[in-house]
Amino acid sequence: MDKKDWKKPPQNASADGAFERDTTYIEDRIVKDVDKQRGTQHDGNGELWPVEAGRYRLMAARACPWAHRTMITRRLLGLEDAISLGLAGPTHDADSWVFDVDPGDKDPVTGLHRLKDAYENRFPGYPKGITVPAIVEVGTNKVVTNWFRQIPVDFNNEWTDFHREGAPDLYPEHLRAEIDEVSNRVYTYVNNGVYRCGFAATQEAYEEAYHELWENLDWLEERLGQQRYLVGNQITLADIYLYPTLVRFDPVYYGHFKASRTKISETVNLRGYLQELFQLPGFGDTTDFTEIKQHYYITHAEVNPTGVVPLGPDLAWLAEKHDRGRFGGSPYASGVTDPRPVRAGEEVKNPEPFQR
Repeated sequence: MDKKDWKKPPQNASADGAFERDTTYIEDRIVKDVDKQRGTQHDGNGELWPVEAGRYRLMAARACPWAHRTMITRRLLGLEDAISLGLAGPTHDADSWVFDVDPGDKDPVTGLHRLKDAYENRFPGYPKGITVPAIVEVGTNKVVTNWFRQIPVDFNNEWTDFHREGAPDLYPEHLRAEIDEVSNRVYTYVNNGVYRCGFAATQEAYEEAYHELWENLDWLEERLGQQRYLVGNQITLADIYLYPTLVRFDPVYYGHFKASRTKISETVNLRGYLQELFQLPGFGDTTDFTEIKQHYYITHAEVNPTGVVPLGPDLAWLAEKHDRGRFGGSPYASGVTDPRPVRAGEEVKNPEPFQR
């Protein structure tokens, strides 16, 4: 795809210029017991599909923070044998993510070139955004769900029969209320907050988003000065949801999205927290800074019309020693082990994160 073919992606703005994300998703779920959950745990806005190893493929992109959280969860739980992974490239037009990082510019399992085709296969004329993550049914090549907030929860709760031995519980029942509370705040003001800064259409909307972002990053800095992880004594989904935003902050959001008060590398607790997560299997080994920077700086033509991708910043600090051990404990509960080595063919294509 030539640079001239990149089109401005549709963005939603309110009358006052504030960025408003389209939150309409395909709210289907994949569950262990369809009959038991129908009309109880499901809210009725989508269909229920049965858990079945090999039936589904997680379509993601290393560049996308919303997809990144599903890849981390899949890897930590050891679901590689049950749910395969298809990866779109970092750049796309306004129409669709494209599978252009594999030979033949096609996803090797489904044969799809454009993710849009999976949406159209199930919903002809699909009117909403073609987003990752999306789960596609292998064989029919039809999209099942793109409900990014529910996919990691269901990976943890519904796919337990296929978790690896020694897998963590990332959404422990006794902590779910607090995980949800923290995650909702992080989503509103941090995960989505950086976009509200970057795509604000007026100075007033930008400044409001900026101040709310930093009020909440300061809250996280303080919270992580008192405890090792966001909720409880081990890593939970709350940490997995925050990580993709923090790891993109210095190379992208700080400058590209004008979130430029302080770099994460210049903080105390957020810096150490991000260092610890980055150095754990499942986090750093699913992070591709080259594709991340290409995505934001090339596809957001309205923010960066030249399409020039910066060489910096130096991210070597992510591999340096951190001090999170001062709180005691460990990333996972007793009996939990590190995930298996990265599956062959799923390695990050640009493993050197410290390019300048």
